[in-house]
Amino acid sequence: MEKILVLDFGGQYNQLIARRVRDHHVYAEILPYTTPLETIKANGYKGIIFTGGPNSVFDMSSPHYTKNILDLGVPILGICYGCQLIAWMGDGEVKTAPVSEYGKIELNAKDSVLFKGVPEKSVVWMSHTDYIATPPQGFEIIGYTDDCPCAAMENKAKNIYAVQFHPEVTHSEYGKQVLYNFLYEVCKCSGDWVMDNFIDNTVKELREKIGDKHVILGLSGGVDSSVAAGLLSRAVGKQLTCVFVDQGLMRKDEGDFVEKTFTELFDMNFVRVNCGEHFMECLKGVTDPEQKRKIIGTEFYKVFWDEVRARAAEGFFAQGTIYPDRIESGKGKSDGKAQTAVIKTHHNMVEKPKDISFIDTIEPLGDLFKDEVRAVGEKLGIPHELVWRQPFPGPGLGVRIIGEVTAEKVRILQDADWVLRDEMSKNGYESNLAQFFCVLPGVNSVGVMGDHRTYDNVVVIRAVTTDDFMTADWARIPYDILAKVSNRITNECAHINRVVYDITSKPPGTVEWE
Repeated sequence: MEKILVLDFGGQYNQLIARRVRDHHVYAEILPYTTPLETIKANGYKGIIFTGGPNSVFDMSSPHYTKNILDLGVPILGICYGCQLIAWMGDGEVKTAPVSEYGKIELNAKDSVLFKGVPEKSVVWMSHTDYIATPPQGFEIIGYTDDCPCAAMENKAKNIYAVQFHPEVTHSEYGKQVLYNFLYEVCKCSGDWVMDNFIDNTVKELREKIGDKHVILGLSGGVDSSVAAGLLSRAVGKQLTCVFVDQGLMRKDEGDFVEKTFTELFDMNFVRVNCGEHFMECLKGVTDPEQKRKIIGTEFYKVFWDEVRARAAEGFFAQGTIYPDRIESGKGKSDGKAQTAVIKTHHNMVEKPKDISFIDTIEPLGDLFKDEVRAVGEKLGIPHELVWRQPFPGPGLGVRIIGEVTAEKVRILQDADWVLRDEMSKNGYESNLAQFFCVLPGVNSVGVMGDHRTYDNVVVIRAVTTDDFMTADWARIPYDILAKVSNRITNECAHINRVVYDITSKPPGTVEWE
């Protein structure tokens, strides 16, 4: 299989670059800039992409790399900081820009294989305070803007290209074409990364690895663990046991839906453990969101491990971990310290107890992004409503209830969220949204119902549109739909007397409230 390396220098779009490459049917993987050159040599990459980053290349405390990488004979594309890094490594001159560029900027492109099919003038997305004052020897400027004399450069003899803008974001009009040109015109890729091949190859590898042993998977009911279960079921059938821990924090009736789906669709052993009361007791008095996440993740696995102990057998442990999970939980430097801040602790990243041993851990989706996981799920025949299930946090409704979580609050939020989803489905508007849900903010307001004064819960509706979840905009849902949702929630759901709509984009907000 052909591979492209995305060498990460701390840029926020590292995952997005890899996803865009895979969109062109070429497999891409991300490695940190601390990866030794010998490792890169040994992996046989068809091309290398340097990511952006927040630093200045002339600051020696910034991420750098050995100049020898430019002599590997492997095509290279530098993006933003990666562009400046190529200039610095080639003894070009990088300076602080007299005029910084942020947002949409008009690019003037010259004739180059990198800009094949790209108009002479197009809009690109810029985000930089430094610029290349003098390109390295052997490089030619192939793009410029009014304030950036070297917005793109190339060394045709070495197949090294660099762009100051971000082709991976949708704001760059012809960014997809630029990446396509690098992959197919420069790297000469054939495009062998397709889902059918992935399924066949993965099932074959799973059968060879597992043999006649047993596999236990912790099934959350989410897209990732469900697709992992589908792959494993296709590979080893009844050798797979899925343990579904229903912690009482799922959406309304979702536990029953998960059980029905997996007992009817797949050849496996399905075990459901109902433990909502236990989780409510563990969360009693807890208000900090990160502490809630850790408690829910830890308790989930405690219940799971107790079930595993009762069914102990030599075999493998399987998880629905996907590629971004490892990055969200913090990446490591060579000295063992975190290179990036922990945005949130991922519920899959929990240590196994020392008294339970497995032959190995299997993560069949460990190299996939979410959209790729969905594509696999559809090809496996998993129901559409599960494959395209709304993104749902690992801790469930526990982090959509602000403050302490109680069984009564869960019930209130489940009812409101069900009405929202039902109404969006009836109106056919759900396909216009990337994500929508209700939040219980822990605020009461005065109201009047009939002749009675009420003092009850406020519910927040959150709905966003986005291409990649790196940024998101609040959805402009028609007023008549919002009015219907509000009317139904306040009339059909007990203990809610007010509905408000969140009109905050990301940034400055996040999609979830906690």
